[in-house]
Amino acid sequence: MDQRAQDKVFEIGNEVKSKLHVNLYIHIVENNGINPKEERSLRKSLMKIKENEIIEGLEKPYAVLTVAIDQMYTNILMSEDLESILDKDDILNNYVIPLLASKDKNTLFAKTSAAVLNGYAQMGDSIAKSRDIKLESSIGNEGKTAGTIWRVFMYTLVVVGVVLYVIIILREKKYTKRSKDGK
Repeated sequence: MDQRAQDKVFEIGNEVKSKLHVNLYIHIVENNGINPKEERSLRKSLMKIKENEIIEGLEKPYAVLTVAIDQMYTNILMSEDLESILDKDDILNNYVIPLLASKDKNTLFAKTSAAVLNGYAQMGDSIAKSRDIKLESSIGNEGKTAGTIWRVFMYTLVVVGVVLYVIIILREKKYTKRSKDGK
């Protein structure tokens, strides 16, 4: 991970631990040893074993953001008491996976750092929100908000374009009809 991302993760983790008494962890490996070409059911059972090894001995309550780069795998593991608080699908689908899967000029190293920081910060924010506490170290939802604004802008642009196209076509038909009628 990028050093700045590591520093921010450390800051968020310390604040979550001190204010919320929850342990947040990150487990990133380049290769977890599971062959991505194996049958899906075998990979799934091997991944369960790896995940159990990761959480073994962690102090409860805990949440762990796991990333295996070569296997293109990410997950959030958590103790039972956080399952009703953390929506792992929301965090992974909106804060982690889009950054990892983006096709841009950034290196995998940079994308992993950003994705992990985003997911980790969102885990902390979700737990804090459930307890009506605002984290000072929070990075907020600027990325998600900016993405939503951009999407609304693009959809608006498309709708306006279609409406203008229809208006132009209708006017051309009207002028064509007038010229045929001799008016």
